[in-house]
Amino acid sequence: MTNPTFSQFQPIGFMGTTPQAVQLLDSLQNSIDGNLWISKNYAQRYHQDQTLLPEKFNIYNSALKEHLAVIWQNYNSLIFCLATGAVVRLIAPLLKDKADDPAIIVIDPEGRFVISLCGGHQGGADLLTKMVALQIGATPIITGASNSLSLPGIDILGRPYGWRKGQGSWTKLMMEIARQNTIEVIQEAGSNLWQSSLPKGHIFSLSNSNGRLGNWGDREEISSESVYQGKIWISVKQRDLSGEPGIPQGQWHPRVLWVGIGCERGTSKQLINQAITETFAKYNLAEKAIAGIATIDIKADEIGIVEVCRDRDLPLQTFAAQTLKQVVVPTPSAIVNQEVGTPSVAEAAAISAALLFDSQNIKLLEQEPKTNPLIVKKQIFKQEQQPGAVTVAIAQSEIEYTGKLGKLYLVGIGPGSLDQITTAAKTAITGADVVIGYSLYVDLVQPLFRVGQVIESLPITQEKQRGERAIALANQGLTVAVISSGDCGIYGMAGLVLEQLKLNNWDGQTPQVRVFPGISALQAAASRVGAPLMHDFCAISLSDLLTPWKVIMKRLEAAAMGDFVTSIYNPRSQKRVQQIVKAQEIFLQYREPDTPVAIVRSVYRDDEQITVTSLEKMLEHPIDMLTTIIIGNSNTYSHGDWMITPRGYLQ
Repeated sequence: MTNPTFSQFQPIGFMGTTPQAVQLLDSLQNSIDGNLWISKNYAQRYHQDQTLLPEKFNIYNSALKEHLAVIWQNYNSLIFCLATGAVVRLIAPLLKDKADDPAIIVIDPEGRFVISLCGGHQGGADLLTKMVALQIGATPIITGASNSLSLPGIDILGRPYGWRKGQGSWTKLMMEIARQNTIEVIQEAGSNLWQSSLPKGHIFSLSNSNGRLGNWGDREEISSESVYQGKIWISVKQRDLSGEPGIPQGQWHPRVLWVGIGCERGTSKQLINQAITETFAKYNLAEKAIAGIATIDIKADEIGIVEVCRDRDLPLQTFAAQTLKQVVVPTPSAIVNQEVGTPSVAEAAAISAALLFDSQNIKLLEQEPKTNPLIVKKQIFKQEQQPGAVTVAIAQSEIEYTGKLGKLYLVGIGPGSLDQITTAAKTAITGADVVIGYSLYVDLVQPLFRVGQVIESLPITQEKQRGERAIALANQGLTVAVISSGDCGIYGMAGLVLEQLKLNNWDGQTPQVRVFPGISALQAAASRVGAPLMHDFCAISLSDLLTPWKVIMKRLEAAAMGDFVTSIYNPRSQKRVQQIVKAQEIFLQYREPDTPVAIVRSVYRDDEQITVTSLEKMLEHPIDMLTTIIIGNSNTYSHGDWMITPRGYLQ
């Protein structure tokens, strides 16, 4: 099965010219999907040696340089296993604009290094480089200035949130950031989640429409008289920066504007488009900030509206007349009420769409949605050359429309050591927009995080809050990784998140969910003491926070009576100290006192402690919430510091 975390880079092309390179790329394409290209000469040379031919491949007949020119526009990403100099010469004539060129990464033939060559920010090559390096166990080479400063690329800042990039001197802005000059960021709309990922001492001076927020880092405060070396606007406003002297500027447009449309039957898309464009120009609003179109339900099949939505790639939200009738608007119309059963279409639809969208994302807001989000009253448009008439109104939501399908990655990080985490789990963590987890587990996987990634850690008792937060962010269109120690499906977050999704009437598709298994605590502990789980076994948690103690005792009794090797989770906390004592008493009723017991604390972590003792003496050793206990069955024996449970092969 291919790794879904690479879907954001698709389609991917692979290029190799030697047997070693082709074998490496063949393995990689089987994991992350893509098209592996080999020359006709290569295929003919090795057609009799199947070990040197990939499982699936495409053949090109011309020289590689000519072939690249043909397929250049067909791929979002190209991965070469060639000398870097050769790749540079091959792609140099094809490079045009970093906003449109594919991401280019290079892997050395031995698979030791992965280099982000071109399209590091806008093409996504930096992230792809890190994820491919994790996939093959190589070292990523990333040379971009923002990466070295631990700053998000300002030219891709809004991508996770579906913002649209407006006019700006982006190359000059990136140069000022590379020089570590101070950049003013004025955010008037959209999510400020990105700000939480900024490092201490960052170079951004943050403010909103109400005033200056200050610098989140440890740098000295900048006085109001200070001159900034760059400025970024995050706004619904359309500012003309072409004539601005001095510092370079740029603007991002969060998609928060809902355009209410009312029109006569048969109104052309040209007139509707003209009405939208003129209204936005009149009020200095950016059309790139449009979230969607809203209207009355009887206009759901209106050709002009449908075509405008199609051409602009916008969602269409419709409302029944009875719903619109309840909305208080500034300019109601008796004539409209007589025609369609509501005194307002454009204004009421715009307001309803903005309020509906915010109410669906209420968990992302710090307050209730605005009661009246209307920012432009209805404007009426008619034109002699065009049939029909149009009314346009605009409302602004608090939450932006991302236009993306959200994803939830439920990730098991194993016992704690990075080398015990699966490759797929590592790439899921690195590739996510947001990582959420218990603070201890977040610290354990910190080396997997990347620049600009949002990391949220919550206390151990706030599992429900973690799940709700992850679902809310995924519903907005973000890719969210929820991490659990061990296997996320064994006493982890996977079950809770899926239950919460069900309660939210999840359709099983949106957001997308993928579970990434990890090495469970019982597996990790068992590996450190030998092979105690070679026969039937079970796992029981002694925590009675969510399970009644009477039920836990019943399960302990059944496991002991059934002669199961038993792994005990959460054996003792600071307040809960007697449960492990009772568990020992129950097992001593059915097992011999010298039954081997493993006590493993912080397995595979720096402070790991391992003890192999007996059932009778197990309580003489330190036991806490970071400890996993394995109690052998009647046939388990110890040999030195090892526990062995016979499977029966030698009988």
